[in-house]
Amino acid sequence: MKISAIPPVPMKSYQSWASHVDWTLLALIATLISFGLVAVASSSVSYAENLYGDSWFFVKRYLLFLSMGTFVALTVASIPVRMWERYGSMLLIVALALLLVVLIPGIGKRVNGSQRWLQLGVMTLQASEVAKFCMIVFFASFLARRREEIIANWQGLVKPLMVLAVVVLLLLLEPDFGSSVVLAGTVMAMLFMAGVHLAKFAVLLVFGLGALSLMAILSPYRMQRLITFLDPWKDQFDSGYQLTQSLIAFGRGEWFGLGLGNSVQKLFYLPEAHTDFIVAIIAEETGLIGVTVLLAVFAVLVARIFAISQTALRQNALFSGLAAFAVAVMFAGQAFINVGVASGLLPTKGLTMPFISYGGSSLLACCALMGLVMRLDWELKIAGVEATNRTKEKKAAKRKARAIKPSKQSDVAIPSDLSEVAA
Repeated sequence: MKISAIPPVPMKSYQSWASHVDWTLLALIATLISFGLVAVASSSVSYAENLYGDSWFFVKRYLLFLSMGTFVALTVASIPVRMWERYGSMLLIVALALLLVVLIPGIGKRVNGSQRWLQLGVMTLQASEVAKFCMIVFFASFLARRREEIIANWQGLVKPLMVLAVVVLLLLLEPDFGSSVVLAGTVMAMLFMAGVHLAKFAVLLVFGLGALSLMAILSPYRMQRLITFLDPWKDQFDSGYQLTQSLIAFGRGEWFGLGLGNSVQKLFYLPEAHTDFIVAIIAEETGLIGVTVLLAVFAVLVARIFAISQTALRQNALFSGLAAFAVAVMFAGQAFINVGVASGLLPTKGLTMPFISYGGSSLLACCALMGLVMRLDWELKIAGVEATNRTKEKKAAKRKARAIKPSKQSDVAIPSDLSEVAA
């Protein structure tokens, strides 16, 4: 029987692009965004009515930035991974340019003593949020290309550490100590994942923690925050006011909360409750159960992104693995710091809760990072399917070769003497 070769099956003919999308990941993001929209609406109604005469002012702005963020995420997700990896150095230039420009008087906008925003028409853009995205892509690209050099000796670590030092310095000049800590921690985690020896990593970690601690101690207002954190009730109507009001909100919420819309602390007790301390209002209105559910969704999201990173590393896609790992670390770190500050576990520091706190730049950056993760995951799944197809084709070719090759057991003996036939 003649056996014909099995032609390779084009991937698009048996599976559509939608089958490679991680719908669970999208559902988790949609859940967090929904949670954030409800929380912003509940916590900002009175403040927006008093300040702008429109109770839904911040909700409308949140929806506007969400629409822009969706467009940004789709744009990022439409760009092939190899392009992000190839042009990571250009994103470093973009990050440095933004962090420099925002420091120029007259260009950078100063709010509450910090010069972190660029005025772009009717909206403002926080330079540090854009820098987070750019730096993740740059360091993932750099470490993927220079991994052997970085592992080999200390000289290989100098370049990435110098870049990190420059970026952290620019962030501290704004000042933005919270973003500096998150970005430095993320890059350190990437270095560890890239294979830097544990002894070197420990030295870098001790040095980094020492430097950040020294900056906190030498800065008078940061030192005051540290003192207030140790005993906020000692100065509850001045430096400890925001933290004590947040703790009151947590205490009022108890197990199940007061119900959506029933927060008392949002009525001008807790300043700008819809931003960095929004978790306190969530705790007051939904209780410990509500906060636990929120953190559980975040934990599942981070675990999902970590799983994508592990898949990439198993496929030897180092850039994708490091980039996904960095996004997971950044989300986890920023959420931990935000909740820790609101609950009194950590000193007061201005960091948004990803997808939850009101903040246009933060929401845009989070959407861009998730667009990148979705693209990484999509290409990894395609690569996995193609690898499976090649394996099937090789197995089919081997089966064909075995079928065509005559078997010794089925060979027919030809008689050498015609008399044997006659007999």
